[in-house]
Amino acid sequence: MTETHSIEYKRELTNGLEKEVVAFLNYSSGGKIIFGRDNDGNLIGLSDPDRDALKIKDRLKNNISPSIMGLFDIKILPDADAHIIELTLASGPEKPFHLKKYGLNPKGCYLSVGTAAEPMEEAMIDQLYQSRTRNSFTKIKADKQDLQFSQLRIYYEEKDKPLNDQFAPNLELLTEADDFNYNAYLLANTNTTSFKLAMYASTDRTQIAGNDEYGNTCIITAAKKILDRLDVENRTLSKMDGDRKDVRLWDQEALREAVRNAFVHNDYTTETFPKFEIFSDRLEITTYGGLPIGFSQEEFFSGYSAPRNKVLMRVFRDVGLVDSLGISVPRILQTY
Repeated sequence: MTETHSIEYKRELTNGLEKEVVAFLNYSSGGKIIFGRDNDGNLIGLSDPDRDALKIKDRLKNNISPSIMGLFDIKILPDADAHIIELTLASGPEKPFHLKKYGLNPKGCYLSVGTAAEPMEEAMIDQLYQSRTRNSFTKIKADKQDLQFSQLRIYYEEKDKPLNDQFAPNLELLTEADDFNYNAYLLANTNTTSFKLAMYASTDRTQIAGNDEYGNTCIITAAKKILDRLDVENRTLSKMDGDRKDVRLWDQEALREAVRNAFVHNDYTTETFPKFEIFSDRLEITTYGGLPIGFSQEEFFSGYSAPRNKVLMRVFRDVGLVDSLGISVPRILQTY
């Protein structure tokens, strides 16, 4: 195994970590940094992977801007008789990411080029900054400001992560003027979201057999209700091929991945919401917004991750609705 444009090996945690992380965040498809292997991929192992994982999270949280919470996964993996750390980084939607202490200049902004982290030119920095998503959910002020979050609190408490009085800024639910933003609105107890689940009697939309709506509430609650309803509709069929074999209509894990993807990656700024349609011969899940800017179809199907909304990604991961970055599409493709 050797290093590539999207995989980097490190024998141990070093001082230059943040530079490599920024380079991957600014790259179109993110990347991985694996600690505990040498430059050729040979296993070295880490003496204290738990301590290193905590250090990595703390450094990424405090030394890079804008916030990258929700854009990285840290996993400690057993490998033979040693342990390694796998740091997965998604391509960030708020480029250019930079080292806080240096700011938006070539000393602070890097890009992954080949197997190296190269300083960005001023022109590229300016271009990326100007094209940064202007309608970012974190910047849009919610029309309604008297928001309540008792449902969100319950979901965090169930994971032994109770929210304190600073949960709104910590989860990036405030605008720069300290108003609740659109992320907060989507996660609040009440809102005007509309997630429809329709059933048809045939292979087209001419004969509707049922139409239910699961909205106007915290989108985590809506996602859970949709998942529960689809689990009920996912009937078990018996196949006789020598021995009797029970098979569900749709692969359960692939289905859950598709539903969770639809909620996390939908472009809610267009006021359109994911929809779920059951036909006599298939299930269709539609999410809106297309591929993120600079993200190719090949990268999408290969499993690279570029979350459209890093705040929703982070919250869904915190409450156990999303597992890891970049595994959903490959898992679905492998199953089907």
